Amino acid sequence: MPIHLSNPDDNTLILALVSITILLLLLIVVGVLFSVFIKRKNELLIEQQTSQKRFEREIAESQIEIREETLRNISWELHDNIGQLLTLAKIQTQNAGGDQAQLDEAANTIGKGLTEIRALSKLINPEALNNMTLIEAIELELNRFTRMEYLTTSLNVTGTPITIDKKIGTIIFRMFQEFFTNTIKHSKASHLDVCITYTKDTLDIKAKDNGVGFDIAFAKAKNGIGLSNIESRGKLIGATILVSSKKGDGTQLHLSYTPKNESYE
Repeated sequence: MPIHLSNPDDNTLILALVSITILLLLLIVVGVLFSVFIKRKNELLIEQQTSQKRFEREIAESQIEIREETLRNISWELHDNIGQLLTLAKIQTQNAGGDQAQLDEAANTIGKGLTEIRALSKLINPEALNNMTLIEAIELELNRFTRMEYLTTSLNVTGTPITIDKKIGTIIFRMFQEFFTNTIKHSKASHLDVCITYTKDTLDIKAKDNGVGFDIAFAKAKNGIGLSNIESRGKLIGATILVSSKKGDGTQLHLSYTPKNESYE
């Protein structure tokens, strides 16, 4: 039987075709991977832009709500506290009849009114609020409750304060301001305790009242706006939020936040 030797040119052609095919397949794979990469990159950019817009919108809403709450506070203090002090001073002065002791008492009442006005001026001045630290803002809020005799308060701060983005601090303050407002309006509490703890890289805040408490599951089922706002804001800034309550045993808001490297301009 005759033996046929393969043509070297045929082998070269086959090898060339195989090489071209492999190269084309590699180019297709690279093209697909590049297309997927570009698409994912664009999706991430859109997600970042959406997240940034949502953050900025939340900052604006928080600032507006803080101002509105501040104006309500000023209105209450002018009517319920300072107005009553000035009315009392007027009555004391009218009834003094030249009696030095009663005049001194009226002067003392006016002095209390002036002290309240100075405290109130911190709320009126937006620059003062903007320049406050988170601790100072919370302390100012608690002091107001004490002055207005809504309930007694305590504030305990431990650890060395860590740096927190000012805008993040605004959202955190608004969350606790909302909790405090709910305590005043609904809890029937006589005491509010706030503990702020700083560790090396974490801020931990617990606020607890001794009020009537409520059913958490029922509130979530009813989609309570206050609770929903607090939780959504916590999620937005990457904080861990836990609201716990039991009927007859008060309510607690626990926030834990670890600052990230990113900056919100």
